[in-house]
Amino acid sequence: MLYTMKDLLKVAKENKFAVPAFNICSYDMLKAIMEEVEAQNSPVIIEIHPDEIAYLNDEFVASVRAYAHNSKVPVVIHMDHGGSIYDVMRAIRNGYTSVMIDASTASYEDNKVLTKQVVELAHKVNVSVEAELGTIGDNGSAEGGSANIIFTDPAQAVDFVEETGIDTLAVAIGTAHGLYPKDKKPELNIELLKELNQKIDIPFVLHGGSGNPDNEVSEAVKYGVAKVNLSSDLKSVFFAEIHKVLNENPGMFEPNQVYISPNEKVKEVVRHKLGVLNTLGKAELYK
Repeated sequence: MLYTMKDLLKVAKENKFAVPAFNICSYDMLKAIMEEVEAQNSPVIIEIHPDEIAYLNDEFVASVRAYAHNSKVPVVIHMDHGGSIYDVMRAIRNGYTSVMIDASTASYEDNKVLTKQVVELAHKVNVSVEAELGTIGDNGSAEGGSANIIFTDPAQAVDFVEETGIDTLAVAIGTAHGLYPKDKKPELNIELLKELNQKIDIPFVLHGGSGNPDNEVSEAVKYGVAKVNLSSDLKSVFFAEIHKVLNENPGMFEPNQVYISPNEKVKEVVRHKLGVLNTLGKAELYK
């Protein structure tokens, strides 16, 4: 079942769970994720970053849409961290049901102007819009980020949501893209999230959800977070297992042999994250 982000997250916010948004970079990752969420009867968001679609090509989205249409669980196809009108229009043309416009490193006014333009374009064709206020840290991920985290300002966030008409807001409460180094301790500002949740009705998005402790992420779901972005957790185990398989089996070259255990590693992460976000079995709420 293909959903817009607005419709998907309305149910999640009302029922105090979050939907994981998994960045994919190959058909095998798509297949592994979809097989697991269907086995767990759980909704899912499939994210494709502009850099990822530049590698995969536009035609790849047709495969994702076919998977979504044939699936028994709700699926959103989302563009992660689009930086321009071009990125947004490319995603809409390809059949995404949700887009993110990320102008968080621009001035507040410029962020608001660009986001409002995107909302006007996307809403005309029933595509949901996510934007970001504040900055997400960067641990060396391809998604990028800021060297210094700027927390989301609650008063500014209220104005931003009212002025732009966005459907979801990515909040900066202390997360970073990528896996955290051993000497860096992730910590979420839950008190700030509580304040934001008291002032704003739309669902929140937590970017950089791979490295934070499970208990903190689960706590965030209680205060308006209805979407959690996950990329590094999946890609790291997927490619580590590919390296292992090929090193142990240098003569192996058939995809249906090479990718079996890497796909299982992805499924383990998906299953774990569904539990952390209280998403297990929640597809039944959309019937």
